[in-house]
Amino acid sequence: MWLVSSSWVWLMCAKLLVARLATRKSLLPQRLKLQSYDLSNSVFSPDGRNFQVEYAVKAVENGGTAIGIRCKDGVVLALEKLVSSKLLKPGANKRIATVDRHVGAVTSGLVPDGRHFVSRAREESSSWRNMYKSPIPVSTLANRMGAYVQAYTMYNSVRPFGITAIVGGWDSEAEHEVDGQVGVGPSTGAGGKVEGEKHGGPFLYMIEPSGSYWGYYGAATGKGRQAAKSELEKLELSGNKLSLEEGVKAAAKIIYIAHEDSKDKEFELEMTWVSSLSGPTKGRHEEVPKALREEAERIAKKSLDEGDEDDAKMEE
Repeated sequence: MWLVSSSWVWLMCAKLLVARLATRKSLLPQRLKLQSYDLSNSVFSPDGRNFQVEYAVKAVENGGTAIGIRCKDGVVLALEKLVSSKLLKPGANKRIATVDRHVGAVTSGLVPDGRHFVSRAREESSSWRNMYKSPIPVSTLANRMGAYVQAYTMYNSVRPFGITAIVGGWDSEAEHEVDGQVGVGPSTGAGGKVEGEKHGGPFLYMIEPSGSYWGYYGAATGKGRQAAKSELEKLELSGNKLSLEEGVKAAAKIIYIAHEDSKDKEFELEMTWVSSLSGPTKGRHEEVPKALREEAERIAKKSLDEGDEDDAKMEE
């Protein structure tokens, strides 16, 4: 009787093993098919996805929050730089860089990729200056860097950039020649440049891992991007009413709000700005003065504390 029961158990185990092997065999082609689209950087999946670019976006989503604000008289860039170790020297590994005298860039994602991006952007700016004897327009720089980043999504021998970059600066206000080209000034429409019109002013662009880039009044990327975008929308930046100093204080508050989800981690606030030729930076991209940055941080912390007190009262 024991021998019969044992034989029956072995028979059932054998049937289950055969069924499992058959299932795995049927799924194997599908898995191999998915992996083939997943491994190559230059191949789209049947539903039009580039998985390597999507993975690059995930790397950005794990980075510190970075924002840019286009004000009526300049641009503010700010970053939540998470401190990975207490042994790090304060102020080390800066993520906001000066690309040219009038342009700055902040990146969120993989730090080495951000450095390479900035290095290439500096080469583009230097090349433009040498050829045209004038500073590169922010829109032209964004266009060139978007094309450069996009090239890294087309070949199997490279991988996409694991960053999203926000580029902001102040374009020259000199008169442009009328050449039939579509202008880039705030008063220029699709009809092209206008005789005697002055262009230039503040400009802000965000370049994504796919190479796509867009012009923004307010841009945000990184882990706290959703909270930051919600706060940016409240500023109504399209009306061009926010001053540069107000933009600095707003940027600090937004970074602190975005950091609430990671409040257990320490961070440093990096902020830079660029103004008009008659403004505080004289058209140059510079760090926000320490006194103003500390004041902006103090106001941001006070605002958060007041918000916490209001929430506590509501719960009572």
